[in-house]
Amino acid sequence: MKIAIVGSGLVGQAWAIVFARGGHEVNMWDGDPAAVAHAQALITKQVADLHNAGLITDPAGLIARIQSVMTLEEALAGAQYAQESLPERLEMKKEIFAKMDALAAPSTVLASSTSSIPASAFTENLAGRGRCLIAHPVNPPYLVPVVEICGAPWTDAAVVQRTWDVMEGVGQKPVKIHKELKGFVLNRLQGALLREAFRLVENGYVDAEGLDVTVKEGLGLRWSFMGPFETIDLNAPDGLADYAHRFDEMYQAMSLEQTSTDHWSEDVIQKLEAQRRALLPKDKLLARRLWRDRRLMALAAHKKSAEE
Repeated sequence: MKIAIVGSGLVGQAWAIVFARGGHEVNMWDGDPAAVAHAQALITKQVADLHNAGLITDPAGLIARIQSVMTLEEALAGAQYAQESLPERLEMKKEIFAKMDALAAPSTVLASSTSSIPASAFTENLAGRGRCLIAHPVNPPYLVPVVEICGAPWTDAAVVQRTWDVMEGVGQKPVKIHKELKGFVLNRLQGALLREAFRLVENGYVDAEGLDVTVKEGLGLRWSFMGPFETIDLNAPDGLADYAHRFDEMYQAMSLEQTSTDHWSEDVIQKLEAQRRALLPKDKLLARRLWRDRRLMALAAHKKSAEE
């Protein structure tokens, strides 16, 4: 299958790796030719890291399946599936989907990586709106496999299924979102945790490092291989209902303090920024991101071996 990658930023690069690793031919395009050249260099490095981690066996073959092209027309020519990963701006989504709908073959699936904008917001007036949907990844998708698949009210059910099949075929873990909502499911869960994390720091209960340790050495250890419902199902003698009845009063009491919908205050943002920069200077961010990805590779290798 031929895949079109529209946008060569961090997410577009990662998608290119996902599809090429799955054996597909990939055409990658970006409105900025310099960005594509930069993306190819980063992809080469990421693929080398995957090989060193034992997660792929043919890095040269993978890279050979990713071709940079100069025009959107070239990217979409012969493509059965297109993954758009441009910045999170509604007008930009409307513009690129109108172009893709006009250029791509009628059977080509047009998917967006948007992390918050429903497909109905930028596909309603398209002639081919039935083949448009969201396939929202977690960054970087070549290491974090979940993909939220969410159609607009007019998306053809067969297109949703085709997208599911494409994602399963390249080793991703698709989740169907049954109806549109802003931010989909993953970011709403992340947002709830972040809102409480900001509140706890703002009110002086904990600092940035202590909060992160609580998650990475506590909740995160279980969440790396099971979700919150399975977690509570195993945390009471008789399962989920037993847990809910035991702890409902506690969670309800806490929720009374968690009802604010205010913006994050600039004071707490700057407080957290200062604490994070004390722990990690800004010029070390890229190195730490690469460290994160290597840790994710090690975790992926461990999970793969545990399933075999």
